[in-house]
Amino acid sequence: MNISSNKRITGEGTCFYHVVSRVVDRRRVFGEREKEVFRKILRNQEAFTGVRVVTYCLMSNHFHLLLEVPDREQLPPLDEEELLKVLPLLYDGEVVEGVRQELERAGKTGDERWRREILHRYERRRGDLSQFLKELKLRVTLFMNKRLGREGTLWQSRFKSVLVEGSESALQTVAAYIDLNPIRAGMVKTPEEYRWSGYGEACGGGRGATLARAGLTRIAGVMQRDPDFAQDWEVTAAQYRTLLYDEGREVAADLQMNQTGRPGFSNEEIEAVHAKGGRMSLPEALRHRVRYFCDGAVLGSEAFLEEVFQREQLLRQRFGEKRKSGARKMRGANWGDLRALRDLRKDVMSPASSDPCR
Repeated sequence: MNISSNKRITGEGTCFYHVVSRVVDRRRVFGEREKEVFRKILRNQEAFTGVRVVTYCLMSNHFHLLLEVPDREQLPPLDEEELLKVLPLLYDGEVVEGVRQELERAGKTGDERWRREILHRYERRRGDLSQFLKELKLRVTLFMNKRLGREGTLWQSRFKSVLVEGSESALQTVAAYIDLNPIRAGMVKTPEEYRWSGYGEACGGGRGATLARAGLTRIAGVMQRDPDFAQDWEVTAAQYRTLLYDEGREVAADLQMNQTGRPGFSNEEIEAVHAKGGRMSLPEALRHRVRYFCDGAVLGSEAFLEEVFQREQLLRQRFGEKRKSGARKMRGANWGDLRALRDLRKDVMSPASSDPCR
């Protein structure tokens, strides 16, 4: 089949796409603050349109997205309550109030056609890849132009997209390629250090970690054919970290073959990750902020935890009668014999640049 270079290939039903877009002249305009705003706009678009972010990477002059675009026929119809709930993600209070009042007027007149036209105005933008990217890039442009004191287009051209098979192998490979961008660019030593990527955000904890983890876990759910598939993040993290190190192997330059090198992981680093089943070692974990050290209540060996738990009647009262033991295994890394009193499940570790103890 002869396909024009500027024509996007589309799939049927629920589809996955790898999307790339670059800043005009490849200018490096996205710093830390700009990336934070970009990510907020991205997540708001995700919530509004129903297009799910599997993973992403925001670089200084371009971005990568792996997106799951739903079958529009399967999306539940947009009603008034849902519309007014998601509108504040994209519009200010004045616009939202205007839509609310318009819906009220349509309801009072009993004009069902008018009411449906109002809902369709926003419903047609849901589950549409082109609309998703158009609004994402427009909103980022408006923010950046104001911030930089410039006018005109921010982007080099229309976005590029690749239709990706909805298989575990294809999705894992593309996701790893995206999350390894900062490694290939020599910006960080490990992928979890870069917080403006799906994997980095998932490892870092915070409010966005839940969505980032759900995106990467979604890859496993594809094989289960279950849109609501849930898997413990530690299982997903270990599997995906092993994949990242395998795919991120360093490449040495070969002058005779005129091949350039590529930063990445050494054979020793890759073997070490495999040996630990993809889990972080204790030294690696300690490079992060560890919430257990602030919110774990009691830390130590299992014997020490049990001694304290049995001794302190107030602890038993605090955790309830069903709690019969004190020691709980710690998540996020191989902590050896170290145990904690509190069974923390969220935001266990964060990047060294943030402090969950505050």
